[in-house]
Amino acid sequence: MGTRGLLRSLEVTRVPLKPASSAYELSAAELHWCCPPEKIPFASTKDVPPLDTIVGQDRALKALRVGVELFAPGYNIFVCGLAGTGRATTITKMLQEIPLKCPLAPDRCYVNNFKSPDQPRLLTLPRGRANAFRKEMDSAIAFLRRRIPQVFESEQFQTAKNRIVERYSGREKEMMDEFTRYIGKDSFMLAKMQVGAVSLPELFPVVDGQMVPMEEMPKLVEAGKVPPERAQEYARKYDQFRQEFTSVYRKTMALSRELAQDLRYLEQESASVLVDGVIEELKEKFPHPGVSEHLEEVKQNILDNLEPFKTREEEAAEAEGAGPAPEEAMRGPRFERDPFRIYQVNAILAHEGGDGSPVIFEHSPTYPNLFGAIQRPLDWRAAVQADFMDIRAGSLLRADGGYLVVYALDTLTEPGVWRALKRTLMHRKLEIQSTDWIFSFGASSLKPEPIDLNVKVIMIGDHELYELLYAYEQDFKKIFKIKADFDSEMKLTDDVVGYYAGAIRKLCDEEKLRAFDRSAISAIVEFGVRRAGRRGKVTTRFADVLDVAREAHYFAEAEQASMVTGAHVRRAREAHRERHNLIESKIQEMIDEHLMLIDVTGSRVGQVNGLSVVEMGGYAFGRPVRITASVSMGKAGIIN
Repeated sequence: MGTRGLLRSLEVTRVPLKPASSAYELSAAELHWCCPPEKIPFASTKDVPPLDTIVGQDRALKALRVGVELFAPGYNIFVCGLAGTGRATTITKMLQEIPLKCPLAPDRCYVNNFKSPDQPRLLTLPRGRANAFRKEMDSAIAFLRRRIPQVFESEQFQTAKNRIVERYSGREKEMMDEFTRYIGKDSFMLAKMQVGAVSLPELFPVVDGQMVPMEEMPKLVEAGKVPPERAQEYARKYDQFRQEFTSVYRKTMALSRELAQDLRYLEQESASVLVDGVIEELKEKFPHPGVSEHLEEVKQNILDNLEPFKTREEEAAEAEGAGPAPEEAMRGPRFERDPFRIYQVNAILAHEGGDGSPVIFEHSPTYPNLFGAIQRPLDWRAAVQADFMDIRAGSLLRADGGYLVVYALDTLTEPGVWRALKRTLMHRKLEIQSTDWIFSFGASSLKPEPIDLNVKVIMIGDHELYELLYAYEQDFKKIFKIKADFDSEMKLTDDVVGYYAGAIRKLCDEEKLRAFDRSAISAIVEFGVRRAGRRGKVTTRFADVLDVAREAHYFAEAEQASMVTGAHVRRAREAHRERHNLIESKIQEMIDEHLMLIDVTGSRVGQVNGLSVVEMGGYAFGRPVRITASVSMGKAGIIN
């Protein structure tokens, strides 16, 4: 006979009760339900397979299955029930067993928005392509960093550059020589004057073959070397030539700008062949929406900002290793971005080839953990320098195309989480924001593009919290349309002994406990019935049942017993009672010392004895009380 048949053959002893219509005194057998050990069809838990199924929660399982398989907006699940009924275990196991029907989520990347850097652009790629795109982009930039300096160092480029420089230098020299000849007729010369670290052109009058600064002209007049009339003529000519030189200098500056522009065109033209080839190759490898537009912006930005590419990687590494200049070192460490960072790819959601629908259990649903965050790097001035590479994903994004399990109380007590979760589930869009608003810092101006989200949230809570949210939170019923109610008890059938024994066998295998004999199983089943509080029911709070088993194993181990017996279970229950019944013992002590008087014989008018059940810290006990009633004459007659 198989184990299933053995369990069904088990006969649980039931004591018949007398008719309720007759008054009688209950016997001890009627007050305590017993499970005879000799009726259990196995010697110990070694003969029972581990319990791998969910028992006693048929109603909740049906609701969970509907919620999991119906992947539509608003059909998120709120799981109700007492702690210890196996809600989290049941959800995890069920999601593993049910073939998930939700569509798989694509990969997500954030890239730099060259037109609006404070609004990073979102790229949606097929599954498994985000990391490939990120690596290819890094390789392309590294290739350009090696090859562009070689282009600029080539003989062909240097020849073309020198030709342009010579052409503009000749024009500038022509203009300056013409102006020099012009002022030389009136005994003036153009020369360089050092002003600090800068050398500036300046006009000098020529006196006796020597250039004299205009500031020293009064001294020469006093010394009689220059007549006053001649000095006045020098001053007048100086002002005139200064104005004329300003016009000439502006023309030379315009020539310099034209030279820089032509050199820039030359650099772009020389590098464009290389850059175009790299970008076109990337477009062919990633022909996905939005990628081509982004790569075009990357190409244009590289050609417009070739200066960082002119330095070889080896020279850049040596410059970084040299450290900051002394004056910068005095200011403290300075945070500087890599100039090539703007071309990187932030793959915030990347999947591998064999990944299925994710099931994420978020035990700490803080705002950053749930919705993601924008990191706050600081430079030496403590100024925020966040960019698209500082965006980090949260559990909601990682659960896209799958399931996210959270505890309701933790979600409601974390600052800002419930409001943001409602908004995300209603609009099905995720906005990753900086968490600065939670603290006293100024909020970051970075606003990444929202992400379309397709995720199902499973929230675990209790009945009271569900009723409060349903009654006072108007959006709650729109986003949590499925309620899965876990029962704390189930019917006492012959199969229950097998369920309990299988659960204990699984505990023994996982935690390396001693085996439990039939007397121990019998005692634990009796505890389950007592925990349910009804003769025909047994508790489904397996967490409490397994705690009793662990404590019974403790006492068996202390006695070095080979198996856990019913005596060890009863000792564990008695120890648990002793740890929690301090108030009960104090009340009993007051009764024994006649500090609390209870009449147990005779009769009184308007007075009866009663027993109130007090529960403190999970321990319930009975307390005798006296119940009295009194009447008196009132204005309108007799009242209570």
